[in-house]
Amino acid sequence: MAYEPSERRDSASTKIVIAGGFGAGKTTFVAAVSEIMPLRTEAMVTDASAAVDALDATPGKSTTTVAMDFGRITLDRDLVLYLFGTPGQRRFWFMWDDLVRGAIGAIILVDVRRLQDSFPAVDFFEHRKLPFLVAINEFDGGPRYPADEVRRALTLPESTPVIAVDARDRKSATDALIAISEYALASLSPSSS
Repeated sequence: MAYEPSERRDSASTKIVIAGGFGAGKTTFVAAVSEIMPLRTEAMVTDASAAVDALDATPGKSTTTVAMDFGRITLDRDLVLYLFGTPGQRRFWFMWDDLVRGAIGAIILVDVRRLQDSFPAVDFFEHRKLPFLVAINEFDGGPRYPADEVRRALTLPESTPVIAVDARDRKSATDALIAISEYALASLSPSSS
């Protein structure tokens, strides 16, 4: 089979970033919706990282993203959506500026059992004025809270969308991508200024 580039010269592309704290489900989210085998930059969680990364809340987690996750969705013959998942640990945050360059928006995945891990991502995107939404990842057996309670806990304005998502489910993750795309487009319109 001959090599055929995935993008034509006249095609358009856009980028959405999937962010959040350590173990919030970013890698799972990207894998659930990507049409290609996602690029993952994962390393084994080691005893040495226990002193640096808070692993108490994720005892079954054996790998961690050390650079990014990357996926792709072809929306139309001439339109491609690229997904970039950020690493969650503080020691890798220096990469976030490069990962968000050119993005139209971001999804912040939240694990309500560790809501405090979401504040750095919220601060990051607010500071850069990049449209974002908060997606409450509903883990099996985890507590459930209404979107308004999570919004208040994260001190988000009413205009910031907060939705529930199952990062493992393709339709749920796709719905979140549609929601951030619509929100980002609405944020660009002159009437939203």
